[in-house]
Amino acid sequence: MKYFNQSKFNQLVLEYEVIGFKTDPIKLKSGRDSHWYVNWRSGTSDVHLLRELAKYITAYTKDQALTPDQFYGVPEGATALGIVANIELAEESTSYARGSHSIFLERKEPKSHGEPKDRFFVGQPHGKIIVLEDVTTTGGSLIKTIKRLQDYGLEIIAAYGLTNRNEKNENGKSVEEAVGELGVPYFALSNALDLLPLAAQQSKPSTEILRHIEKEFQQYGEKKLHFPE
Repeated sequence: MKYFNQSKFNQLVLEYEVIGFKTDPIKLKSGRDSHWYVNWRSGTSDVHLLRELAKYITAYTKDQALTPDQFYGVPEGATALGIVANIELAEESTSYARGSHSIFLERKEPKSHGEPKDRFFVGQPHGKIIVLEDVTTTGGSLIKTIKRLQDYGLEIIAAYGLTNRNEKNENGKSVEEAVGELGVPYFALSNALDLLPLAAQQSKPSTEILRHIEKEFQQYGEKKLHFPE
């Protein structure tokens, strides 16, 4: 890639300890138990990190030859990321000026009054939109958000995950396949299959934990994962 540096982004994930290991399994949003986690939530409240992530997102977008008018973060974990990415997108634009770019947020409940354009959103969505998610396992929250925005008549040109856990859903489909069924291409800025061996080298979890994770990938993974002995 010309603009996005995969190696540096992976190092950012490790630096902020986004990936961690658990002796006792934790319950994921997908309902699955896992001995490892991806947690961007604590980091994405840090303004410095959010600005770094936004730069990576716009760089990745250039490499994909995508030209969004707006980014939108899946509520609520990626809301702040979506806002900061929109600011980065605007500042990088040659047409950036008063009124040239905007940010929109989805209301939890539609207003029962006012103009139709204001009933569902704070701010006005327009043009081509890329939806952002922090972590994808089966893609459930991402897919619900895309469907909802499409029902509003919005044009979703792509969906990004900061980190993909590389798991299949209950129908045996990857996040890329499941999101693709909505007519939306999915891209991950980082992947568990690449990151887990690096994180294991850094954190040195027990062999027992690593064997548990290997079994998780045998059951749910897009591919099998094997840690070096």
